[in-house]
Amino acid sequence: MTEYCLLMRKYLRQPLPPPQWPEGIELCHFSQGLLPQIHALLTLGYAAGQGHVEPLEQWQQNGLHDAEFDPQLCFICLLDGEVIGVALAWTSAYLKDLVVHPRLQGHGLGSALLNQVFDAFKQRGEACVDLKVMEHNHPARQLYRKHGMQKVLREAV
Repeated sequence: MTEYCLLMRKYLRQPLPPPQWPEGIELCHFSQGLLPQIHALLTLGYAAGQGHVEPLEQWQQNGLHDAEFDPQLCFICLLDGEVIGVALAWTSAYLKDLVVHPRLQGHGLGSALLNQVFDAFKQRGEACVDLKVMEHNHPARQLYRKHGMQKVLREAV
């Protein structure tokens, strides 16, 4: 059976709401010390077939040396020192990963991370932000639609 992913786009012409962070959340940017926790959260988030994460060493090597990697576009949410939310974006105005720990989903963290990413790219003068999502990932698609993202393309994985 063929699986599909959707390319979705958010146009940044209109005013954007500021991120509303749930209580107790600390926002920080990428740091080497958080790599194992970031990787573990991404692995957990994609474990149900929503995507794929390479083993830690390979993921670290590929990601940190990618020409589009910018630590200022990696937004990490901490709760009591634990990584519980991650949004990793590339300089091409592409949101590569957005994962919220399952126990904290439904509390606004995904929305806050999306708005943070949108704001960062608007400040950089970008017209839009793109991402890909598995077609069967209905909760993520619903979140993206809620934030004004539109389907641009459907492609086989």
